[in-house]
Amino acid sequence: MTERPIVIVGFVPPALPSLAEFQADGTVIFVDEPDVVRKRDIRSKVADSPLMRELIEWEYQLPGAADEFYNTRPDLDPAVVVPLQEYATPFAARLAERYGLPGATGGAALLLRDKLLLRKVTGAAGIANPESRPVATAGQVREFMAEHPGKVVLKPANRQAAVGTMIINGPAEVDAAWAACVAQDEGIMVPDRAMPLQMLVERYVHGPEYSVEMLVRDGEPVFANITDKVLYPGQRPVELGHVVPAELPAELDALLKQRTADVLRAVGFGYGIVHCEWIVDDGTPYLVECAGRFAGDGIAELIERAYPIKLVELFYTLMRGDDLPELPATAARAAAVRFLDVEPGQITAVTGVEAATGMPGVVSCHVSAVPGGTVNELRSSWDRVGSVMTVADTPDEAVQLAAKAAEQIRVTVRPS
Repeated sequence: MTERPIVIVGFVPPALPSLAEFQADGTVIFVDEPDVVRKRDIRSKVADSPLMRELIEWEYQLPGAADEFYNTRPDLDPAVVVPLQEYATPFAARLAERYGLPGATGGAALLLRDKLLLRKVTGAAGIANPESRPVATAGQVREFMAEHPGKVVLKPANRQAAVGTMIINGPAEVDAAWAACVAQDEGIMVPDRAMPLQMLVERYVHGPEYSVEMLVRDGEPVFANITDKVLYPGQRPVELGHVVPAELPAELDALLKQRTADVLRAVGFGYGIVHCEWIVDDGTPYLVECAGRFAGDGIAELIERAYPIKLVELFYTLMRGDDLPELPATAARAAAVRFLDVEPGQITAVTGVEAATGMPGVVSCHVSAVPGGTVNELRSSWDRVGSVMTVADTPDEAVQLAAKAAEQIRVTVRPS
């Protein structure tokens, strides 16, 4: 009998190499938007993989898309349905429900995808959230700032990768910030059709930022990690680096994990993995957002190297409903990722990649910048052009090594 397939919604290039370590050939079905398949040339990227059974083009981000898919393919009989992209989470959760499989639950996925609804629901459950309000004009942003003196954050309620997000220092910056934030172009990563726009303004919370990555079975955590992060300087809150594990007092470590579990109970999350972001101000964790999917920025690989565990395989084991082994509560080593800091302009030269790759403790180095290409102004995670990943005995050593390795790489640009 042919092994039941797994359905993965939203193509991510590292997925196939990870799946090759444990998944049988001919069992992987990717579902992605037709426009995205075309713009990212996904068919050619999966054509030679023996894992692939099918690439299905489906407008999965439209209302009712999962139910339409199920009624079109009621006999597909998948073993697993999972999302790998942020925008895929509601579709995957609903499709899992239709096939009778473990998943986040359709209701939880919708709440996690809408930052305004997430604030309302988790706030009602007693979880600290910054004051927040939906806004439709720059004038409404100024009204909020008059009521909440100090910095604010302007952001969309339903985007990813810090797209359309900016810190506003004072009322004089509002008009320019509004114009910049409502221009949300994710290029090849999204369909050509327009996406609904809902902007939020929130009180700026000052403090260190962390994320909690948690494997969840039937609403209960079975593994948890805390990642420490640092942002690029400036008004765009884009991540410059991450380190696993975060070095925290035991009390704060336990509190962040407990608050993440509280968020999951508040939204009714069932099965899967979450990436929940927090800012800690004067000992209180404030919820930033929570995603019902794997973390981006290489955090999953950082976890795999630091603990070490096979996080991806464990995730699919959990989603199949199979038993999990005993999982570690603490990391054995540390791992860090550092993104390159490059000025915008036309690229004239890229050097130092081999030098960075050859440094002890450097486990990977990815640079997308090439001579003749362009470095865009840093507006979101999509504008970064490279990264290095390191392992070391301690988080501080891993961070320092990653910074030194990143310094070896020179991306020379001619300013636009």
